[in-house]
This record gives sequence, C-alpha cells and structure tokens, in this order.
Amino acid sequence: MSEHEKRGWLDEPRNVDRLFWGLAIVCALLVVVELVFGRHAEFSWEGWPGFYGAFGFAVFVAVVLIGKRLRRFLRREEDYYDR
Repeated sequence: MSEHEKRGWLDEPRNVDRLFWGLAIVCALLVVVELVFGRHAEFSWEGWPGFYGAFGFAVFVAVVLIGKRLRRFLRREEDYYDR
C-alpha cells in the first residue's frame, strides 16, 4: 500500500479479530435464546438446537463447491469482450 492510499477499518488485524469474535458471540447467544424459547417445528429435525445455523452453513459450503465446478464450464477467455 502506498502512503496516499486510505486504509479501511478492516485493514487492521485487530478489527478483523473483533468482528470475528463479535459474530461468534452473537451466534452463541442466538443458540441460547433458541434453547430458552421453544419453536413449533414441522419436522423433528427442525427442533434440534442450532439446526438452522448448521443447515445454512452446509448449504453455503455446497453452493461454493458447486460454483467452483461450474466455473470450468462457464469460464471465458480473458479477452472475451475485446473481440
């Protein structure tokens, strides 16, 4: 980075750590709230503590991995739009 470039707040490693741990604490609190207040689940697995968080993470990972495979078919050459 040169002198005249403005640094963002995420360029500081301390702020990245704060953001990570802040999100981890929020997620843990949401699981605790979920344990305190019951849900009316349609299916039995929906009642498991942390189900929606784990399911969302698993689907996110699946979408990323599928996207990596799709890139082989959808990739264009670097000068595709210059022709």
